[in-house]
Amino acid sequence: MIELTITDDIAEVVLNAPEKRNAVDASALQEISDAYTAAERAGVRALVLRGEGKAFCAGRDIAQVDPRTDDAAGFMRGSLQPLLEQMAAFPAPTFAVAHGACLGIGLGLLIATDVVYVAESAKLGSPFAALGATLDSGGHALFFERLGAHRTFDLVYSGRLLSGAEAVAAGLFSQAFPDDEVLAATRAAAAHAAQGPTLAFLATKEIIRGLRDERQGLWRSVEAENAAQVELSQTADFREGFAAFQQKRKPGFTGRG
Repeated sequence: MIELTITDDIAEVVLNAPEKRNAVDASALQEISDAYTAAERAGVRALVLRGEGKAFCAGRDIAQVDPRTDDAAGFMRGSLQPLLEQMAAFPAPTFAVAHGACLGIGLGLLIATDVVYVAESAKLGSPFAALGATLDSGGHALFFERLGAHRTFDLVYSGRLLSGAEAVAAGLFSQAFPDDEVLAATRAAAAHAAQGPTLAFLATKEIIRGLRDERQGLWRSVEAENAAQVELSQTADFREGFAAFQQKRKPGFTGRG
């Protein structure tokens, strides 16, 4: 599913499962980790992350997940969080192309990237209300820091998604571009950074990471999200949400555990 190419000291990591909108499972997360490790060992000076097809990443692949036996703790703490931390610490400038659905883990992959260029028609936010689960992958920290409590609650409760243009206007990500221009713009930005003083860029990266963690408590937020997701995975609403998704019907939630 994950492809890695390296050209002129720039790595390009591609999520290539367009038939499922690049939804990821534990195996795919490991492939992403392996690609980042290989890019680091190759000494690249910039990295681009993108998705093939109509979406960047629609989140976790739950098509075959049985919520009654799913190891939510193992997935969140053992696969997802280590990958996000690895991505954030990558020793070169990183760029992502956000287009189509950027949901759940897809949103988390963007949060863990230095610079995110967004297609104007991209869809970002929290679809978890339909699953009986909660926003994860660092979404709480990002939304609360940039949008405030009221708008965060509104997005979570309503399940409304932000367009790429709205997300950039709200300060969530870097720049918005017409859909047919965003990939070229991202590649050009990565090429420019790769020719710059990357040691100086890394110093800035470390400073920003420290400031972000101090202000947002990003990784503490992710740990709290993981704990909440594990607890919610034991509820009747969670099981109903998964079943409804897999059966392509509207869920009937009760609000009980």
